[in-house]
Amino acid sequence: MHNVYEQFRQLLPNPPLQAGTVTEVGAGVVTVQLPGGGVVKARGAAGLGQEVFVRDGTVEAVAPSLPLELIEI
Repeated sequence: MHNVYEQFRQLLPNPPLQAGTVTEVGAGVVTVQLPGGGVVKARGAAGLGQEVFVRDGTVEAVAPSLPLELIEI
């Protein structure tokens, strides 16, 4: 017999990995400004002005400081 809950979870997309700049630092929570203008609060530690990777409300890693190119589609 198949696990119905697991089949349902496979229908949902994985949360996207986003990169942004830390604009505020709190007690275990940072505010990240995304390139498109959005703002995300995420759990984790990072320094002010640092580039980070964020997924599903969690800071995953520090991102390299590279120039960013936005392309409108």
